[in-house]
Amino acid sequence: MGAKDWMLIYSDGDIRSILQSAPSIDREATRTLVRRLYPDHRITEIQDGTLSEQANPPDRHVYAGCFPGLTVVCTGDVALDRPSELGRKFLDEAAGRTVCLHAMHSAVDWFAYAVWDGDGGLRRALSLAPDHGVMENVGVPLVFEAPYWAGDRPVDSDGEAPYPLAFHPLELAEDALRALFGFNYEGLCFDDDPDLEDIVLAGFVVHPVLDN
Repeated sequence: MGAKDWMLIYSDGDIRSILQSAPSIDREATRTLVRRLYPDHRITEIQDGTLSEQANPPDRHVYAGCFPGLTVVCTGDVALDRPSELGRKFLDEAAGRTVCLHAMHSAVDWFAYAVWDGDGGLRRALSLAPDHGVMENVGVPLVFEAPYWAGDRPVDSDGEAPYPLAFHPLELAEDALRALFGFNYEGLCFDDDPDLEDIVLAGFVVHPVLDN
């Protein structure tokens, strides 16, 4: 597995069906969104990206898109070891919508996710990696997690030392993508999956105004 991402998706409908429609980005709404999230920053627009290629932008880069019924924000600022501690500015942007955070990094086998309901209440937060164990485990596990906690997804150590966790975080990460967003970056895919290359995200570089 080699995928990585750090993103928020705000929705007031079924995410998969919205993405399947390859919605057009609302550029002015997206610019306004980024200005709200980074009010004390100098913001420079850069070349567009896609949900396929720019879900894991480098520091001080943001890729975002406002679509009918859906908003996507990809930024390292949401790559948190404790996803429940997501900044207030990101949660306030929900405005009654469901918020899903998804982050994973293949180099360290780390996965984190969280879900907030439309009323702002945290439903679930989980973060784990083999070097640090379970860093956060808040709320009732969602259905797609069940086989992992039941011991049905063990890691094959191939005769080497046993894997530090009972399951591989990146396998759970891909199942989370499927369950929450209706697509995968690696592994199982379906013919009618959203084409992530069709989901255009506007690119921005954000610098704190105090920087020289």
